[in-house]
Amino acid sequence: MSKSITARRLTAAALSAGALTAVLTAPASAAEHRPHRPNVQISDVQYDSPGPDDRSNHSLNKEWLEITNNTRRAVNLDGWTLRDEDGHRYRFDNVRLAGRATVRVHTGVGRDTRTDLYQDRRHYVWDNRADTATLRDDRGRTVDTESWGRHRGGRR
Repeated sequence: MSKSITARRLTAAALSAGALTAVLTAPASAAEHRPHRPNVQISDVQYDSPGPDDRSNHSLNKEWLEITNNTRRAVNLDGWTLRDEDGHRYRFDNVRLAGRATVRVHTGVGRDTRTDLYQDRRHYVWDNRADTATLRDDRGRTVDTESWGRHRGGRR
């Protein structure tokens, strides 16, 4: 083989490798700029019930938190928990969240449906000034958190 054929082959191989590298890395760098969205997340919180905090069931149910499934597949929430900073805990029991669906978890008493769940409490859970809601799966792993106000230990 002559030196010029070998040189041409090496040049062609290097250009091909460079083009392949550019194609493979372009989507990865584009993905780095997109914010990560968890599969299941705390999507909204109404921690300060509108109107006076009179502990009526109506007022308690105006305090809620929404959980959204961002995937196409249903997620079994059985055994998952929702907790505040004071240790109040709500355990999901026999709840299946459809793909691309949201369920609202109310503090007060009510009848559970596909879109609304009730903690059946007679006292408020979420602190109006500052709190953190933590969603954990059935193995105790943190799935998502949502915080508001000034938190314990001076964190914000």
